[in-house]
Amino acid sequence: MVDLLLISFGAIFISNFVLARFLGICPFLGVSRKIETALGMGFAVIFVMTMASAITYGVQKLLVRHGLAEFLQTISFILVIAVLVQFVEMILRKTSPGLYQALGIYLPLITTNCAVLGVALINADPGEGYNFIQAMVNGFSGGVGFTLAIVLFAGLRERLEFAPLPKAMEGFPIALILAGLISIAFLGFSGFRLQALLGL
Repeated sequence: MVDLLLISFGAIFISNFVLARFLGICPFLGVSRKIETALGMGFAVIFVMTMASAITYGVQKLLVRHGLAEFLQTISFILVIAVLVQFVEMILRKTSPGLYQALGIYLPLITTNCAVLGVALINADPGEGYNFIQAMVNGFSGGVGFTLAIVLFAGLRERLEFAPLPKAMEGFPIALILAGLISIAFLGFSGFRLQALLGL
């Protein structure tokens, strides 16, 4: 149980896919203008990361058993992620057309979101030594970390919309500075000793 807590804390705060590993920057910058769309994208990424972690764990075991992991791992993971994204897209189109329109091109881009592929590859890495439950927790927590980062970023961008900024700083320049400041703030978690707090 403690190892799952450590994996969760690490994936959300210490090794955040956006702010520490710099994966998933395209949707992070593109969908973070409003908190509602950022939340929608975040929940979609949580679902896709969790399900991709579960399915790719099984696919990896199958590929290793047949000696094909070296050749087919990445392409099979991308295929699994693409199918999951199509599933999410169909559900959103039917249940929430407004959110589907707001996410626009960024919803299909989850397929090429390197954070989703990154979590699948990290879970498959023998050096990590994750079992099925740990891989699922890492995928879910990675999605939660992505959602936390994009919602924080969207909240700051919404507030800056009405701030008096120099012309040269409007748009992406201030967005990149904000992303850097949030990343530095999350860097403070890397010195956090969760084991000491838990008495381990």
